[in-house]
Amino acid sequence: MTLNYKILLFLSLCICNAESAGPLGQLCNFGSGSQISANIDRLLAEMVSKTPSNGFIATSYGKNQYRVFGLAQCRGDVSTTDCSSCIQDAAKQIRQRCPNQVDARIWYDFCFLRYNTINFIGEIDTYNGLIYGNVEYVSDPDTFNKELETLSDQIRAQAVETRNEGLGKGKTKLSTFVTLYALVQCTRDLALVDCAQCLAIAAGNFEKIFKNRTGCRILYSSCYVRYALYPFFFPLDSKPNDTLADTDWNELEHCEMGLELYLVWAGPYLSFALCSNYNWSRAHALMYPFPFVE
Repeated sequence: MTLNYKILLFLSLCICNAESAGPLGQLCNFGSGSQISANIDRLLAEMVSKTPSNGFIATSYGKNQYRVFGLAQCRGDVSTTDCSSCIQDAAKQIRQRCPNQVDARIWYDFCFLRYNTINFIGEIDTYNGLIYGNVEYVSDPDTFNKELETLSDQIRAQAVETRNEGLGKGKTKLSTFVTLYALVQCTRDLALVDCAQCLAIAAGNFEKIFKNRTGCRILYSSCYVRYALYPFFFPLDSKPNDTLADTDWNELEHCEMGLELYLVWAGPYLSFALCSNYNWSRAHALMYPFPFVE
């Protein structure tokens, strides 16, 4: 059944901060007591120490009503050093940004971290997440969408192969000078069938929300999908698109060219902001019903 909600736009200019690899965004719910807070700190300490060695951890700390469940995962193409740095910052920032919440999640370019007093491990979640999309449109939508669909199908198939641990990535030439890059990843606690479902729902929102855009990323609590017209995953191309040849690729990872739209939803509610480039943690927006989430 189609939901006919009016989506109100809250416009906010965001200053690009290329030197900062700060959070893309966070969601915080429900208050906590002192006992839960202490257990959250111990849980975070374990995730910081153990995640980098394998790029993933799903664990818990405490007993009975004071038990807290946690998950941390790094993007599958990043180094152990970058993984460790990202998880350390995520653990610090999530306590600052969600100081008294027992349900908290935080997204970065290189990692994701969450905890909750309810056991969410192994459960698919496409109800909470973030979306970023470039406001610029492609010049040949028919060809672009055909190539994007083909590439998306290929890398989603990669992701559900056991040996790839939920990660799929690839690229395809659109023209002599333009290449399309895409990456998908599921959290490694999901069964393969749930991973496939999560990625299908996420990729389906490309057309629903940011059709014909030159770039988009969708970050759920259980999976992640992204495409762009520049190399954003490792290893980077030695000869990227000529039109971007003089650009610092580390800078591009945190400051995408042109205006972009930023959305965040928690359940049925949507935040929507227009940003110039992005330091997304500075994008302040209001929440409104979001009709596109399955």
